[in-house]
Amino acid sequence: MAVLFGFLSLSPAAAQDVQLRSSDGSIELSGTLIGFDGEYYRVDSIFGPLTVSAEGVTCRGPGCPDLENFIAEVRFAGAPAIADRMLPALIARFAATRGMAVRRQILADNRSLFALVREADETIAARFYVTSSTTDAGFRALLDRETDIALALRAPDAAEAEAARAADQGDLSLAARSRVLALDALVVLVAPTNPVDAITLADLARVFAGEITNWQDLGGPDAPVAPHLMAGETGHGQDVAARVLAPFDRQTAPETRRHTDLADLADAVARDPFAIGIGSYARPANARILPLSGPCGFIQAPTVDSLKSEDYPLTAPLLAYLPVRRMPQLVRDFLRFFESREADRVIRRLGFVNQDITAAPLAEQGNRLANAIMAAGAEIGLQELQGLITAMTGAERLSPTLRFEEGTTELDAQSLSAVSRLARAIEQGDFDGRELIFVGFSDGQGDAGANLRLSRGRSEAARLAVIAAATDGDLNRVTLSTTGFGEALPMACDDTEAGRAVNRRVEVWLR
Repeated sequence: MAVLFGFLSLSPAAAQDVQLRSSDGSIELSGTLIGFDGEYYRVDSIFGPLTVSAEGVTCRGPGCPDLENFIAEVRFAGAPAIADRMLPALIARFAATRGMAVRRQILADNRSLFALVREADETIAARFYVTSSTTDAGFRALLDRETDIALALRAPDAAEAEAARAADQGDLSLAARSRVLALDALVVLVAPTNPVDAITLADLARVFAGEITNWQDLGGPDAPVAPHLMAGETGHGQDVAARVLAPFDRQTAPETRRHTDLADLADAVARDPFAIGIGSYARPANARILPLSGPCGFIQAPTVDSLKSEDYPLTAPLLAYLPVRRMPQLVRDFLRFFESREADRVIRRLGFVNQDITAAPLAEQGNRLANAIMAAGAEIGLQELQGLITAMTGAERLSPTLRFEEGTTELDAQSLSAVSRLARAIEQGDFDGRELIFVGFSDGQGDAGANLRLSRGRSEAARLAVIAAATDGDLNRVTLSTTGFGEALPMACDDTEAGRAVNRRVEVWLR
């Protein structure tokens, strides 16, 4: 009888006595049943909490579950953009791929039960409970064990991360604790008639801090600026505060009009020729999206490609944060379903950006090359640029792009999702007979030689991460190579942290 210690803590159930016996009767384990996930028992025994595989053991006692009629259950709670818009559609599509129907029951104003019913015999396979609240509430519910999965529009802050550790909920920053479900972005919205072409992040922060109050200061008409934001307690509003205002040590001006719905915000901006707002790429309504600019001349517009590659600095992944315990197999299958082509189609239909892999040939990368030439400083000469263009010739850039913290080789959440996508593509044979080149780049801070070495180290780290994830792939059928060009191909200005973060990356080229 295989007994695994510690790391699988199943959802709490009514405390009941059980006795587990191996098939040959040689080993017995008695205790209180903590939980059962369809594959493993979690038992509080005299040895402490133990996790035991259901295969090869029999269970006796009043706490023993019904193995044949086991129903997988999971609770989701958090951001309405995910809970209300995304999950219902994806649950329905997932169920259809499994030959199941979905029966939805409204339990409260903000809480629904989705029962997945096998069409063959009308039995229930799973119950998915979904609560639409806020990102904050989702994290609180996860820490209080009132939900299994927190739905979030931002990463946990320092206080939430510390609270998770204090509550024995582990480290929320670990790769295994989160999933990127889809992509959105913070976008600047103006009325269609507004003549301004672009805005810098610094000016954007000054607008919402109340320091820029007239459109003339932004190259527009002599008219007052009317700022709009989502409410401060929403995940979107908190993301704006953290990524737009905080880097410039600014806070939102009290006269800013607040909203609780992204569609309402976009509509209000579209109706007012002097309004400006920060909304969602997925829900711009009739407003116009204003690109970001920088003092170095780069223009960054949110597009499907720039969101997938995180070249747009305000890309905003929609996230699911998972518990430390093991979840039922059907729930794990649902989370993996987000990487499928079926899920990609649903996500695209909902207006979000999916993470399927796309390719851009060199002929479509003229702006990138122009930026490289325009931004080249004294340390990047003609020889380096010629080497870069020679390497790019005949290659396509794949959309997954891996990004790192400053001076490190640690991948962010979207990059970990990109690694998983690349690994699945290798396992499916999508790149058989081809060469994947992991190409490292750095920001322009510091010595060019050190940046070149760092970019090459990151490219090797990315290659090894993909190899480690492609456990079921035949790596002899694809060539994986690395190179690096340091600061030779910037995607954004280095004057802000957001711009430097865009430049610290490993691209994946296909030849």
